Amino acid sequence: MTGVGEQRVPRRRRGIRGGALAGCGVIVLAGCASMPDGGGLESVEASQRPDSQVRVFALPPQDDAGPEAIVDGFIEALTSDDPSYAMARKYLTPKAAKSWDPMQRTTVLDDGPSRRPIGRAGTGDEGRLYQLTGRQIATVDTKQAYMPESRPYEGNLHLSRVETSKGKQWRIDSLPKGVILGQSDFQRIYQSVNKYYYAVDSGSGEAGSEKRLVADPVFVRQWTDPLTETVKQVLAGPTNWLNPVVRTAFPSDAGLKKGVGSLTPDDANKLTVPLNEAGSRAGASKCKEMAAQLLFSLHDLSSSSVSGIELKRSDGRLMCALTEDDAEAFVPLRASGRLDDQYLLDAKGRLVRMAGHSTSDRSPEQVLGPLGEGEQRLRSAAVSRDQERAAGVSNDGRSLYVASMVNGASLGDALVRSHSRSEADGLTTPSWDGRGDLWVADRDKKNPRLLMFGEGRADQMQEVRVDGLDGTSRIESVKMSADGARVALLVTEKGKTKLRIGRVERERDASGGTEVSVHELRPAAPEMDEVTAVSWAGGSRLVVVGRAAGGLQQIQYVPCDGSAATGQALPGLTRVSEIAASADDGLPLLAHSDDGVVRLPSGTAWQPVVKDGTAPIYPG
Repeated sequence: MTGVGEQRVPRRRRGIRGGALAGCGVIVLAGCASMPDGGGLESVEASQRPDSQVRVFALPPQDDAGPEAIVDGFIEALTSDDPSYAMARKYLTPKAAKSWDPMQRTTVLDDGPSRRPIGRAGTGDEGRLYQLTGRQIATVDTKQAYMPESRPYEGNLHLSRVETSKGKQWRIDSLPKGVILGQSDFQRIYQSVNKYYYAVDSGSGEAGSEKRLVADPVFVRQWTDPLTETVKQVLAGPTNWLNPVVRTAFPSDAGLKKGVGSLTPDDANKLTVPLNEAGSRAGASKCKEMAAQLLFSLHDLSSSSVSGIELKRSDGRLMCALTEDDAEAFVPLRASGRLDDQYLLDAKGRLVRMAGHSTSDRSPEQVLGPLGEGEQRLRSAAVSRDQERAAGVSNDGRSLYVASMVNGASLGDALVRSHSRSEADGLTTPSWDGRGDLWVADRDKKNPRLLMFGEGRADQMQEVRVDGLDGTSRIESVKMSADGARVALLVTEKGKTKLRIGRVERERDASGGTEVSVHELRPAAPEMDEVTAVSWAGGSRLVVVGRAAGGLQQIQYVPCDGSAATGQALPGLTRVSEIAASADDGLPLLAHSDDGVVRLPSGTAWQPVVKDGTAPIYPG
């Protein structure tokens, strides 16, 4: 509710869907109307529902507009689709307009800001001071990275009268950094794009070396040539959060050649990217890596149809070219093996395999090796991404085993045993990363810890330090990303289980070994009050099972950067305890619920798989 003396910034747009004027050059016009200086308090909606087909333009300040109208007009102009914020600057004094950097930061509020007059800044000040307030949910930094941050927001706008061609007019001379937007305006103006960089421990272009690309989500403005903006974002380097664990193939200070404006694919969907002198220093092998980064980044841009990249030096000479087929062979984004294979545990706790295609009616079949033969009854399992080995947690939750999935393989000793007195507090479901390392958490109340087994071997076990977790927090689930650079953790804090994403860092220690640690945990699915299950569903997306405060359980895809999910919740199930997704979005979701193991092919309802099965998984 709006407080005394405080008003919502009004929204008085006149909008038309772009499709109605497809043949006209105009998409939409929306005006910034001034607020009456008198009258009673009025509470108005600060943001409309986002509509990607609507384009909004602002109007300049009216002559002799009062200070409230200037404040409201400026806030409204921030929500326009003007790429340079030229109209917003008209509400500022010349000095403020020159120093204001709208790209410095974007503050996202759950609703648009409320403004409240607080009089003059001090004795002798003839200006006017207004306070902007709201509930902040996130910030977007100079690298366009989204960071959830829930807290009250306060910012001040100061106005003074300045001489103009129309006489003295009210203008803003002091303002908060960057841009302030409501969440729905942010979703309308910006779109999320994955740009790609290489894991720091992956290959560097030599023949036979392994290269793993890591998705780095950022936001670009939808109406400011997102293709060119995405290329610029890739060249600018990784976001601050991901930077310690990735590398870019582009030389330092690489950028587009001076004078290059908009980039447009040719009739064959090939995009030519002219680089500046710094970017031109790269050799042939590095050039291929650079082109692959751009090509995969543009694949994630919905408006892009680019199927090939051509990089040119500053003098116009060709550096290298890369097609889609070349890129897939050069940097495979998916694991080797049968990508559609799915796994689960049957009624006897044995690991079984089934075909991933929803049209298959074949019954699950036991995998080869001791974990499929039932030598050890299992409670949960994980299959390596190359599908050569499997890890399983014993039915009592206290022992972790790894075995090959071939005839004649032996089970061997447990890699680790939990000393938990309760089976519910034993080992979590294990998870393999793209490096071939195995992860699991021990929920023993006396000694909770996160463990990593290099190459899935007991002699390479180490306890992983997780920055940001105190003694009252406990890890309930561990899901490693395929690139090995990030980990999704379900963490119980103060009686509630939340989803956190951490950055996985590997550093050489004094003995020449590698010390692994998790840093800068950040919230994902912040709108959910409780999260029950999670699985990676691609480079920067997860599927989660959870509920909002006071709500029912739902299944939803969420971005890993903590930004708001824009898709609808998936069809519901009764009491879902486990969820699994593939990096290939053409494969169905798997879940374990009251109906047993079920799967959800695209565009259909949940279908039963095995009534008495549990622990459905994809490799990873």
